[in-house]
Amino acid sequence: MVEKGEAMIYMEPEKQVMSRSADECVVALCDQWYLDYGEENWRTQADLCLQNMETFCDETRKNFEATLGWLKEHACSRTYGLGSRLPWDEQWLIESLSDSTIYMAYYTVCHLLQGNNVSGQGESPIGIRPEQMTREVWDYIFFKSAPFPKTTIPKEKLNKLKNEFEFWYPVDLRASGKDLVPNHLTYYLYNHVAMWPEDSGKWPVAVRANGHLLLNSEKMSKSTGNFLTLSQAIDKFSADGMRLALADAGDTVEDANFVEAMAEASILRLYTWVEWVKEMLANFDSLRSGPNCTFNDRVFESEINAGIFKTEQNYEKMMFKEALKTGFFEFQAAKDKYRELAIEGMHRDLVFRFIEIQTLLLTPICPHLCEYIWSLLGKTDSIMNASWPVAGPADEVLIRSSQYLTETAHDLRLRLKNYLAPAKGKKGDKQPPQKPSHCTIYVAKTYPTWQHITLSTLRKHYQANSGSLPDNKVIATELNSLPELKKYMKRVMPFVAMIKENLEKKGPRILDLELEFDEQAVILENLVYLTNSLDLDQIEVKFASEADDKIREECCPGKPYSVFRTEPGVPVYLVKPTALKWPLFHED
Repeated sequence: MVEKGEAMIYMEPEKQVMSRSADECVVALCDQWYLDYGEENWRTQADLCLQNMETFCDETRKNFEATLGWLKEHACSRTYGLGSRLPWDEQWLIESLSDSTIYMAYYTVCHLLQGNNVSGQGESPIGIRPEQMTREVWDYIFFKSAPFPKTTIPKEKLNKLKNEFEFWYPVDLRASGKDLVPNHLTYYLYNHVAMWPEDSGKWPVAVRANGHLLLNSEKMSKSTGNFLTLSQAIDKFSADGMRLALADAGDTVEDANFVEAMAEASILRLYTWVEWVKEMLANFDSLRSGPNCTFNDRVFESEINAGIFKTEQNYEKMMFKEALKTGFFEFQAAKDKYRELAIEGMHRDLVFRFIEIQTLLLTPICPHLCEYIWSLLGKTDSIMNASWPVAGPADEVLIRSSQYLTETAHDLRLRLKNYLAPAKGKKGDKQPPQKPSHCTIYVAKTYPTWQHITLSTLRKHYQANSGSLPDNKVIATELNSLPELKKYMKRVMPFVAMIKENLEKKGPRILDLELEFDEQAVILENLVYLTNSLDLDQIEVKFASEADDKIREECCPGKPYSVFRTEPGVPVYLVKPTALKWPLFHED
């Protein structure tokens, strides 16, 4: 129809487009050069490049795949603006998005061609002039199979350039905005595989796309006043306070949120950390020495090792918010827990190992403060020359047993609070009960029969369904058919709901019929801590099998049952007598 003059090609934007000069844009069909990104063989290689490339985020990978799916011809030239001349048609300039996709190859040799001059006007440290860098010279640098060119550049100098490129390439990481995935970053893949079709070792290794930055949960805008320049932020929050808040702002392609209140809290956290280090240095001799083999020593050491491993993984994945969580917030929480639970005192070696490792883990985010702490520890070399800490063995079962202790202590405090609450009755009759002096904690080796049967059924379904549980209706129908559970059905489904919730949080070990550690041993090792924290005279630990039916029904593995009581006692007061003076009497 076009050939017969019955139709014409018509194009228009999918929505209104306004230029930076506030003019409405229209589509014009002009003579143009196009890059055919949809070409089958080229597309296949781009797909292969993406398949082997790290994107750090599924959404980024899906955006790349979608772009490769629709991207066809791309207009790559124009008649005005910045850009290089098209070699075979110099009336055209190559537009910037098409011309800026392998420029990072130049970075590998620019220091030898222009020295430290960013403008490109500096003298070459090895004496090479710009006019000597012909196309054949560049081919020799960038392609292994290219012949040595006809050039006045000495071979040893040219080989130096080639060796630099071979050493630094490929690009291990390209960090950019998520809005550039549909254009620049996809061209980046296409043009690399076009330049080195037979050498996949030169293809990009990883692309990290990030979202935009919000300020206090709102888009930054000068017109609204919600705006903060980098220099203003550093003056207000310090470099390290700013870096800490930015790391905590977000990791994925979702928009990160820089919150000023978080930046202020970050400065306080860092200040508190420095002051605690100084306090430990001042109290060095008063810290416990000798073997570090108590329950809480072993837990703390395992938590340190686990923190190193998790934080290293998060840094490798460029998940800085998670790295901050595992390498600072959770690391500090482990220290605070150790300080609270270690009734016998914190061990000196563990405390200073913790300080050193904490400093190293935080260095990528807060280098200035960590350099200062490193000097406080008496290190003569810069922390920038220090090695990443090596994680020792982390006993996950031991760590979970410590979490159990924390949860048990919390549960005991709640039960004690409820015990001391006045009984409900008429006004004026509410008398608070007497403060208890003793407590008996009952622990169970096995679940009550009805819970045991329910858990066994859930385990069977979980294993049969490759790690998932069926609908509650299916579970209820099956459990309702079991005669052993008839009288417990009102309690069975709430128990199933609790197990399902914990399954998401803690994983399949929640379906185990027995605990992986000895509850009684954990409580006995920390009996002094529990007794002191509850302000009791004595706590005893017994097995639920020794108790009555009610306690046996209520008590299950991981959920001890406590009974408070007040036992009669006689108050004893210790008085330090005043020292007697000699002689006691004298004669006149």
